[in-house]
Amino acid sequence: MSLSKSTLADLARAARVSTATVDRVMNGRSNVSNRTRDHVLAIARRLGFRPPSSFVLNRTVQLDFILPGGSNTYLDLLASAFEEEGRDPFNALVRVHRIEGFSPDALCAKLEAIRDESHGIGIVALDHPKVREAVRDLHLAGIPVLAMVSDIPSVPRLGYVGIDNRAAGRLAGYLVGRFVSRAKGKVALFAGSLSYRGHEEREMGFRHILNEDFPKLSVLGLREIRDDWEQCYRETLELLKLHSDLIGIYNIGAGNRGIARALEESGRSGEIVFVGHELTAHTRRFLLSGVMDAVIDQHPRLESREAINALARAARGLPTDNSSIMIAMQVIFRDNIPLRDDVCAR
Repeated sequence: MSLSKSTLADLARAARVSTATVDRVMNGRSNVSNRTRDHVLAIARRLGFRPPSSFVLNRTVQLDFILPGGSNTYLDLLASAFEEEGRDPFNALVRVHRIEGFSPDALCAKLEAIRDESHGIGIVALDHPKVREAVRDLHLAGIPVLAMVSDIPSVPRLGYVGIDNRAAGRLAGYLVGRFVSRAKGKVALFAGSLSYRGHEEREMGFRHILNEDFPKLSVLGLREIRDDWEQCYRETLELLKLHSDLIGIYNIGAGNRGIARALEESGRSGEIVFVGHELTAHTRRFLLSGVMDAVIDQHPRLESREAINALARAARGLPTDNSSIMIAMQVIFRDNIPLRDDVCAR
């Protein structure tokens, strides 16, 4: 049977229900239990069934978003955005779960705990064998899983919502190279963890463009600071002591205030080029004071809106155009800082 030509009758046979039941499910009518409705929709997704254009499913869907906890304020902004955006017109109940950010076991345990009550799950996840296997199990159970912020492309996920992280790394490298005016010296790299594919991709992009266009710049060994700004502060101070020819810093993840504090205390703020990610209350202040030179920003409200829309459509058996959920980047300097109502401390 061709998946693209599946009919209501095909779906009814596969789900072992009547065509009348399938019709009620597909048109959002009453007199169908939630369990039967979920079963029919799961079979519909498995068959690749495409409902008619007039199909409107009125039931509320339960969507779950699992984000790392800790001190990464961008993820705090994203969590708040999910809670605020999960209203009409999506008709979705949105729950946000915060877990230990660098533990694949914690993520897998949470996925197992919510799988029987969720219609769609969004994750910011480590690219780890246990996580990949858990996502495959959810796919087989008919539960769509969406990767966010950091992709996991080797699993049957619904799609990816976030920026092109490799392009973000290249952009950061270009900015650092241009700011130092092709001078010779060393550049330091900080990341939360390369177990996040997004951080690994940013590092790759950054190193590649420096090798291609700015060969006078050499990259010091990357430091993984697990989003701990105090560790970032200590390691920045150590780098400043060891390398008098340090002329640039690129922070791939969180911890910007640790780097900024070290630069301010050493008297080298404004002397060393400092590029990082996400506009927050702290990075806004660092841009204004000249401690930071540029911030590569992605909008958490837009990301949350696109993620909720994609998962809500998938939970209702509607197609999702994965190419439409790539988030554009914005480079922010001191003179083009936008007004934003969702900025908080980082």
